[in-house]
Amino acid sequence: MRNLILILGDQLNLDNPALAGYRAPHDRVLMIEAPGEATQVWSHKQRIALFLAAMRHFAERLRGEGYRVEYVALGDAQPDAFGARLAAALRRLAPSRLLCCEPGAWRLQQAIAAACREAGVPLEIRPDRHFIAAREDFARWAKGRKQLRMEHFYREMRRRTGVLMDGGVPAGGRWNFDAENRSGFPRSGPGEIAPPARFPPDAITRAVLVEVTARFPAHPGTLEDFGWPVTEADAQRALARFVEARLENFGRYQDAMWTDTPFGWHSLLSAALNLHLIDPRTVIAAAEQAWRAGRAPLAAVEGFVRQVLGWREFMRGVYWLDMPALAEANHFGAARPLPEWYWNGRTQMRCMAETIGQTLRSGYAHHIQRLMVTGNFALLAGLDPRAVSDWYLAIFVDAVEWVELPNVAGMALYANGGRFTSKPYAASGRYVARMSNYCKGCRYRPEARAGEDACPMTVLYWNFLLAHETEFGKNPRMAQIIRNAARFDAAERRALRARAARMLDNIAAV
Repeated sequence: MRNLILILGDQLNLDNPALAGYRAPHDRVLMIEAPGEATQVWSHKQRIALFLAAMRHFAERLRGEGYRVEYVALGDAQPDAFGARLAAALRRLAPSRLLCCEPGAWRLQQAIAAACREAGVPLEIRPDRHFIAAREDFARWAKGRKQLRMEHFYREMRRRTGVLMDGGVPAGGRWNFDAENRSGFPRSGPGEIAPPARFPPDAITRAVLVEVTARFPAHPGTLEDFGWPVTEADAQRALARFVEARLENFGRYQDAMWTDTPFGWHSLLSAALNLHLIDPRTVIAAAEQAWRAGRAPLAAVEGFVRQVLGWREFMRGVYWLDMPALAEANHFGAARPLPEWYWNGRTQMRCMAETIGQTLRSGYAHHIQRLMVTGNFALLAGLDPRAVSDWYLAIFVDAVEWVELPNVAGMALYANGGRFTSKPYAASGRYVARMSNYCKGCRYRPEARAGEDACPMTVLYWNFLLAHETEFGKNPRMAQIIRNAARFDAAERRALRARAARMLDNIAAV
């Protein structure tokens, strides 16, 4: 065998650079299902099923295209760990070299390199062309900068690609339309929302659902509503549905939250993008074309493009720039264990119960639910960043480490000390009340920081500010709120801290 071409579970596209130059019968494709990848963090059943179903569909597509595929199945009698399964394949097949596209996780890159060293097989890792900015491009952009800011990077990407540009000027004369994209739903509720595309499981996916149910019965979540895209054709249909029926209102309500409204106006394309079932250039072009054709407002399209061309590319760049230290970052020295109710949703805080319950049912929550509900509480409560990051990696169907870890450590928890954010994303219960109906009917009052019905988000928010008053007082973006906190007299401070301490000591019952 000349080349053994390793295709990872989040690299499922025919443009995978590792496939370039494939020649039969001298080359072979290797795909590996490893139980250890489902248990390395306690993965949601839908996350496991999505990866397996997408991998098996892609293996069938490769065979249909004439590739010889060596497929290591979940139930094969081999060690659970991915690295051990790869090492066994290398020993058995004895290729002249292993080809692989850049992995999405630092851990996997190390495991692949170690398996090749053990087997004495040369390894060639090829750049991942799925991304618009190569790792080296981002490193060059970041070099010498005192601060890494997505806004600066995003503008550079717009100039470089010409996306939403009219000559050298941003479309509409503005780089961002954030002010138009932060509305909550009306008090009457979200009204009728055009549903996203969902995909009934076919025979391959149904077999995966049966296997996941049998093999991982104790894992969180349910498979009852599984309808994620598992092929390129599915992803293309999901994109078309979003652009046709949902993009128009995406921008205005992208931050809004409401009970029994798990998807809002969001695209639900992140899972397909992160498995490389669809190219980000295709997604961006479809959104921009909708605006230029008058079928979607510029604010909505810019908000969507910002997430794909801006944050997604930026997160990947930061991840590879800062690993492996990023995984251990802990700016505030937070060490509190993750409460059990993060895994079952059984908490009296309605915002957390609604968000976690939705996630357990569907494997999905949108960015504000992740950042300003589950992430905000984790920050305010001083939960251990490693445990929080593992939870995010486990619980969402679209979670891959290159995007999950910097979002959690850098944005939600400020664990890297503001490496690319100008302040912590901390908020009281009032923010949740403004952006959702979660507080209606909750036993806690979002405005209250005293009394039996004091909202934990609000109590812990002010406790967090007081605990870091000196540091935050030097931050221009936090100066005003710290001046507000400074008005608390000594008795108020003692009472607030005591109340926060009682909550944290009894965090399992909040």
